[in-house]
Parts: sequence; C-alpha cells; structure tokens
Amino acid sequence: MTEDEYILAGLLVILVVLVGRLLAPRLRLPDAVVLVLLGFAVSFLPGMRGLHVSPEVVLLVFLPPLIYNAAFFSSPREMRAEARPIVTLAVGMTLMTAFAVAAVTFMLLPNTDWPAAIALGAAVAPTDAVAASAVLRRVGAPRRVVTILEGESLINDGVALTLFSLAITAMTAELTFGDSLLELVKVVLGGVAFGLVIAKLVMWSRGRLHDGNTQLVVSLVTPFVAYIPAELLGFSGVLSAVVAGFLLGTRGEGILPPRVRVTGRTVWQGLVMLLESILFVLLGLQLHEVLDEVVGRSMAELAVTSVAVIGTAVAFRLLWEVVVTPVARHLPDRLRLDPGPIRHRIIIGWSGMRGAISLAIALSLPLTIGDAPFADRNVLIFLAAGVVLATLVGQGMTLPLVLRRLRITQDSRARHEIALAEVAMGRAALTRIDELLADDQVDSLAAETYRQMYKLRVRQSRAMLEMTGGDRSALHHVKGTVFLKHELAAAQRAALSKLYRKGEISHEVYQALQRELDLQEPHRPR
Repeated sequence: MTEDEYILAGLLVILVVLVGRLLAPRLRLPDAVVLVLLGFAVSFLPGMRGLHVSPEVVLLVFLPPLIYNAAFFSSPREMRAEARPIVTLAVGMTLMTAFAVAAVTFMLLPNTDWPAAIALGAAVAPTDAVAASAVLRRVGAPRRVVTILEGESLINDGVALTLFSLAITAMTAELTFGDSLLELVKVVLGGVAFGLVIAKLVMWSRGRLHDGNTQLVVSLVTPFVAYIPAELLGFSGVLSAVVAGFLLGTRGEGILPPRVRVTGRTVWQGLVMLLESILFVLLGLQLHEVLDEVVGRSMAELAVTSVAVIGTAVAFRLLWEVVVTPVARHLPDRLRLDPGPIRHRIIIGWSGMRGAISLAIALSLPLTIGDAPFADRNVLIFLAAGVVLATLVGQGMTLPLVLRRLRITQDSRARHEIALAEVAMGRAALTRIDELLADDQVDSLAAETYRQMYKLRVRQSRAMLEMTGGDRSALHHVKGTVFLKHELAAAQRAALSKLYRKGEISHEVYQALQRELDLQEPHRPR
C-alpha cells in the first residue's frame, strides 16, 4: 500500500471505531464484538486486504499507554492489603493457565512446537478487569473483589508478557533452564529498576514545569519513555511502564494542578478507549487473512482446538478459585491466604474476561522465525481471538446474571465514605473561613456566604451518615441530589448561552464560565 492509501485506511479505521461505539449500545452487544465484526466487514473493501500492521507497531504504540494507564489509576493501599490473593492470581494462576493452554494446544495441533504453544498461552492467560470492574461497581459488588481483580489485571500483564518474550526467544535460540532463569532475572529486575528511574525523573521534572499543556504532554510521553528504552536495553518494557505508572499515580499526581489533572484524566480516558477500539478493529481486518490461511487446515481440528483452548482458559480459572485457593488457608502463617466466601471466589473466577492486552500480544506474534515465515502465526491469532471474543461475550454478558443468582447485595461503604469525607472537608473549610476572617484576609460578607454554603453541605453529609447502609432512601437521596445539581447546572448553562447569543458577554468569558460549570456538574443519575 502507498502512503496515501495507509492514511485513508487509518481514517476508515477511526470511522469504524466511531460507528461501532455508536451501534454497540443499541444492539446491546459488547463494544469489542461489534468492532471486530465491522472490521471484518471493512476488510472486504478494495485495498483493505493490503493493510498490514507490523507486530512491532502493536507492541510499541498500543501496549505502553494501555499498561501505564492501568497502573496509574490503581489503588495502592487496597492492593497492599490484598497483596497475597492478588499475587497468587497474577503470578500463580496466570502461569498455570498459560502452560495449561499451551499443553492443550501442543496436544491438539501436532505441527505446533512448545515455544509457539507457550506464546499462545501467554497471550490468553492475562485477564482484563475493565469490563468486569465496570459491571461489579455498577451493582455495588464487594470492594475486596474489585480490588483483587484490578490488582491481578495490573500484575498479570507483566507476567504474561515476560513469558511471551521468553517463548519468542526460544523459537529462534536454544534456551536451557539456567539461561531462561538468568534472562528472567535480567528482564524483571532491569524493567523494575528502569521504571523507578523514569518515575523519579518525571516527578523531578513535573515539579519544575508550571505550564499545564507541557505537563500533559509529559504525561502522554512517559509510558513510551519507560517502555521503549527498556526494551532496547533487553529489560521488560511492560514492567518498566507498570512501575512508572504505579509510582506516578500514587505519588506524582499531587504535583499537578487540579485543572491539569481533570484534563489529563479526560484525555487519557479518550486515548485508552481509542487504542482499545482500534485493536479490535485491526483484529477484524486481520480475520479475513487469518481465515484464508486456516481454511486449508482441518475445520474439525480447528473447532476442537478452539473449544478446548477456550474451555481450558475459563475452566482453569474457576477451578483455581473454587479448589486451589481454599487450600491456601492451611499453609504456614506467613503464606496463609484468606480465600474469602465461596460466592466471592465464584465471581472472581467468572470475571476472567480477556481484552485488549491479550489481543495486542497475539497480534505482535512475529511474521517470520529466522528467515522462514511463521507458519502457525495466523492459527494462533485465530485461537487467541476466539478466547477474547468468547470470554467477552459469554462471561461479560452473563456476569450480571451470576451476581443476581449469587445474591450479591449492594455495598454501601462507598456512599458512607463519601459522606464521611465530605463532612471532614466541610468542617475544615468552615474552620479556615473563621481563621481568614479573624486575620482580616476576607470580608465578612464573602465569609458568611461561603459559611452558609459549607454548613449546608455538612448537614447534608451528616444526614447521609445517619442513614443505614441498606436504606433505599439513602440511594434515592443520592440520586435526587445528583439530579438537582444536574438540573441547576443546565439552567445556569442556558442562561449563560442566552447572554452570549445577545452579545452581552465575550466569547472568552463564555468559555471560562462554561468550563467552570462543566467541572462542577456531576454525572447523570442512572
């Protein structure tokens, strides 16, 4: 394809992403499924069959921001409290799933060697907690379950990609156990150390940058600075990006001014959504070529292998949670693990959807091994795509039903903690108003205006604290308050627009006040 054709193809991919995001809610299907199907349909258009995305592009463009973003917005205190179950899942279960899938693939596809089978296992082993967390948070599932899933998803990416890189290396070179162990130590320790250095440098630079736009640019380039040089040095770029994101998210965010943080979150949410969506469209585009390549193989063999790989990935996780995890309560004190209620373990077991990371790993399989084409590449991509789509549809769409069947009640702790924090913040504001008034730094009229506003907020929050956790009136009160704030913001926005249309205020004033309203307006009630 020519350069102009690649540009047109890129614009078409973006258009497909927008159409897919528009259609998915109306069809009541996961976004990923709609995007893959649209990508597959677009692959029949003239010229689109020639669109090939290099595996290196997938690794260097898509993986760093996706992994960095997940680490940046993690919950360090909660993850530390649940460190044992998180590490057990992220390391133990991920590795065991990868090798179980590899064993099934090796047995059912006789022409596939062990390194290629392990590469597939590494691709489909890590879970993506985004879809599961969205459902669990919406229904108010126990926070411990959400924390474990998100913590696992953060760490298992690094585990899977490290195993994947070792498998790719083993395809072209003979690796002994000792060589593999030394390579693993170098990759892991080097990646962690490099991520620490990058995080420290970024925190140092942020303290000396006062322009919001420059700080936002630094935020966007940080994952690539952490990932690419680490890979070139032979370290784990994934672990480097994870460590950098984790440290900057927990220690560096406070360096940024509030308005930069608000803008940064919005930009990052849009960027991650776009990258994940493009990955699913690219999978749909490649499916045409993948299907052409696998047509010559036995359809029965492919069908059996697909079902076996999907079943292994799903069943092994459930088996781990229901059978293996409870055994940990009998270990010595230093290793003992609280398995939690069986209902919670079933939720964790059924929340093993695979997503964009698995897709990126599969699409990054090399085109050639040595000087010869990688014959199994399209078959492995086909199998990985089957796992991703089957888990997103099968588990993602049935997770709410599983929650209802298990009678998971709504967790009201978040509402209680919000009210508790708002009382503390309101009292701090009232105390500060009195101090400023006593020092004659503010006039009495301004002080009284804000005093009444914060007194009202404190009274409302204290009323929320007095309500019982399961009281439905508390939920109605929250929704009613959010609805009222939304309606008041809409009324103010209408008045502002009217003044602007009449020419009574400038465009600069209109934009400034509109931005303040946007920052203050809450999410619409559901």
